[in-house]
Amino acid sequence: MSTNPERSISYVLTKYVTAYMNKDVLMLNQNTHTREAARLLQHHERDDIIVIDDDNKPIGIVTDEDIINKVGDTSVNAEFTFLKEIMATPLITINEKSTLQDALHKMRDHDIRKLPIVTKKNEVIGIIYQGTIANVIRDATATAPRLFSPPVKAILGNLGFVLQFAGVLLIVPAILSTILGETVTATGIYLTTVLLLVVGFFLNSYGEKASLNLHQASILVVSSLLVLTLFGTIPYLYIIPHEGSSYEVFASAFFSSAAGFTTGGISLFDYPEDLPQSFTFYRSFTQLVGGMSFIYLIITAFYPESKLQSMRGFISGKTLHMRELFATITIIFILYIFIVAILLYLFGERNIIDNFSLAMSTIATGGFVPNSTILDNLIWQEKLTLIGGMILGALPFTFHYALVKKKFLAPKLGKEVLVYFTILSSAILLFIGLSGLDPLTGIFYTVSASTTAGFQMDDLSTFNVPAHVILIILMLIGGCGFSTAGGIKIFRFMHLKDIKKLINKKLRSELTPQAKKELTSTIIIIALFPLIASMSAIYMTTAYEANFQDAFLESTGIITTGGLSTGIIDIDTDPNAKILFSFLMIFGRMEIIAIIYIFVPKLI
Repeated sequence: MSTNPERSISYVLTKYVTAYMNKDVLMLNQNTHTREAARLLQHHERDDIIVIDDDNKPIGIVTDEDIINKVGDTSVNAEFTFLKEIMATPLITINEKSTLQDALHKMRDHDIRKLPIVTKKNEVIGIIYQGTIANVIRDATATAPRLFSPPVKAILGNLGFVLQFAGVLLIVPAILSTILGETVTATGIYLTTVLLLVVGFFLNSYGEKASLNLHQASILVVSSLLVLTLFGTIPYLYIIPHEGSSYEVFASAFFSSAAGFTTGGISLFDYPEDLPQSFTFYRSFTQLVGGMSFIYLIITAFYPESKLQSMRGFISGKTLHMRELFATITIIFILYIFIVAILLYLFGERNIIDNFSLAMSTIATGGFVPNSTILDNLIWQEKLTLIGGMILGALPFTFHYALVKKKFLAPKLGKEVLVYFTILSSAILLFIGLSGLDPLTGIFYTVSASTTAGFQMDDLSTFNVPAHVILIILMLIGGCGFSTAGGIKIFRFMHLKDIKKLINKKLRSELTPQAKKELTSTIIIIALFPLIASMSAIYMTTAYEANFQDAFLESTGIITTGGLSTGIIDIDTDPNAKILFSFLMIFGRMEIIAIIYIFVPKLI
């Protein structure tokens, strides 16, 4: 017997109904005679008939017992009785993306033992039986103990897929470095690519590609970012001067890799133009991979759609279809990058590779720059281009999806975008008035902070206190949910409207159990972001003798992956601190929610 039958049962119930459905379904038109239906049942050796209308849409179900009872009635002439007269209707069905647990719940609620499985177009593709699910549960509890439990195998299998996906994407900068003849850079990136593909292949072979619950998906998110960051250090080890100990070099490489994949954007290189050009492209490319894959590759690809709808509490309307969303958003963001890069090239006449590097960091809200002077003396057209690109990265993925598909935005989604622009507009007016900067530069900095892109043209330590406060608040708030921006996210602040109901015992009953959990998680996250930033700032003031104002802005840029920096962290920073800050960027990129779900599963 399994050593942990409860976990085994919980695991198999997360699998899709399509994995265990019976595909041989007998479907007959509603105007089929009962006697003919009985003959076809016997011929095809089936127990059920799905009744369809003239448009081939399922409208009812007839069992062999229904026909036997009807034909057995001597007062009924089976030759003149149609299926529509004896079928059970309305037909209770289940979506193809539903889990076995969803099926059991629906069977229980409707007191039935079978469910036709339909696609999003309402086409029947199979049928799932209560007895089949019972057999699956029995087999799960009777499986001999293995080295890894099924949930662990599922996490490993999905992690393998993530690594393979990243390995394939990194072929792009590897090819570029080869074309440019930069062999050292090419060696590091190719080695990373090969390791990602090989390790991903073994994990994928041993593991199992299966749906995960939120607790398991959170573990996957954490492990994915950690592993990607670790593998991403390899190209840096080829480039960073080996002037210190091996540990110091590794700490710098790990920090730089984390700043890339988390879109943190804090750079240890004062003069990135001294790096090979293909390497600066690679740095920005990791931000694009990290920014986009975290949102829709890891979360939307591996969470069951029912769980996604729960997590996307700020999105309403019809259920999103993940494959369609995945393909559409990929094309959209590639298009955005090309547009931004071409506009920068036309306005600034810069190197096209540097323009693409800057465009990727802009859309991914990452903040890496290909050279230290690329943001100097920008003309107004270039500033507007970067401002527009950063804002696009801070809007929800579903916002872009809805625009391309020409569908109306769901009310709650549109409301979040409206709140974001309201906050941004108010901050722009305050920042311009209090900072003393010219209007366009003031807009650039507020957008850079609110989108957590982290682009800066000046020494932020020279800014006054009100300007620092506004930038810190904007980084903490961040962009919209399910965007490449970091921070707490707008939709969580929108949850606070129900905080009175959570505190007031009389009103608490108005909240559903799930709403209580989401609100509790929101309060914890909103409290942890400034708390962690404060603790990091205190450490910086004692370790590097920095003033608290500058240290707090720097630490906020780390935990929110905002990237704005006052210059406290550099290549000479203590290696232990670099490792610590790397993990803070990773935790911040996960919005801390994944850590909460791992260690406080009752909030799921």
